Amino acid sequence: MKGILVAGVISLLGSFLLTPMLIRLLEHRGYGQPIRDDGPQSHHTKRGTPTMGGIAFILASMIAYAIAHLVTGTAPTASALLVIFLMVGLGFVGFLDDFLKIIKKQSLGLRAREKLVGQILVSIAFGVMGIHFKDSFGLSPISLHLSTIRETGIKLGSVLVILWIIFLVLGTSNGVNLTDGLDGLATGAAIMTFIAFIVIGVWEFKQSCALNHAASVCYLVRDPLDSALLASSLAGACAGFLWWNTSPAKIFMGDSGSLALGGAISGLAIVLRTEMLLGLLGGLFLIITLSVIIQVGYFRLSGGKRIFKMAPLQHHFELMGWGEVTIVVRFWIIAGLCVASALGLFYGQWVVYQ
Repeated sequence: MKGILVAGVISLLGSFLLTPMLIRLLEHRGYGQPIRDDGPQSHHTKRGTPTMGGIAFILASMIAYAIAHLVTGTAPTASALLVIFLMVGLGFVGFLDDFLKIIKKQSLGLRAREKLVGQILVSIAFGVMGIHFKDSFGLSPISLHLSTIRETGIKLGSVLVILWIIFLVLGTSNGVNLTDGLDGLATGAAIMTFIAFIVIGVWEFKQSCALNHAASVCYLVRDPLDSALLASSLAGACAGFLWWNTSPAKIFMGDSGSLALGGAISGLAIVLRTEMLLGLLGGLFLIITLSVIIQVGYFRLSGGKRIFKMAPLQHHFELMGWGEVTIVVRFWIIAGLCVASALGLFYGQWVVYQ
């Protein structure tokens, strides 16, 4: 438990201090964010704002995770290291996309197919490694069983598990990417999700089968406490970054950050056996992703008509005249309600089976 607190504090301070250093470096090199010409006109004032800020909170979270283990004298676990691998791998794909946008001085970096292939390859590597590295109880970081609010008795097998992981990772990473359209929106929502993972990880550790042999209901999860420690590192790092990312943003996280955050969120849900709960834990990301799917689908089926003024959903409200801060705060409220509902379901399921 001490490690969770240490990780959160160090990552917050580290991200808070690293981000302005990164801002100065990016400004010196002229690495500013290109803005889409077909987006809301108010966004043109943001042209040239430093991007790739995700580098700061990725580094801060990793440093804090390492220091927390040095302080507590414990070794890193396979589950957390695999989530870090997924986060960094997707962050690298996002970095390539951001860098190409800057070099080309336009809002298009990697082609959609190239970005998708990169995400899939990282997801496959995460999944393949995750079904190995069993501990003394025979538990691997990733289970071959389907998990909803907890692991079920439905065995999928290696191939289906890898395909399921690809779906979860792609959906979450691209969902966070779509949400990252207003200052602080994705960062604030991600903080709430990571805090929920801290609660889930600690609870699963306290109610683990390893500690409660005689309990009628317990959790068969490898490394839940260390996953909570990593979630604390990520929550703190995002909080430190949010200080500079809130409106008016001094820096954007870019695809480097949004894909990395999506990878970390999906990775934690997978190793903590809460895969189906991910839809609520990242409820805002799901809603915004669905708004794009609905818009594109209706546009094609109706021959060019639109449901929303613009997708993703946050831009629809911008074009309706809502202020940016108003949209962000109200969407944060929605994200918080989704996270609270997810935690309620998680706890309620445990109570029912007692």
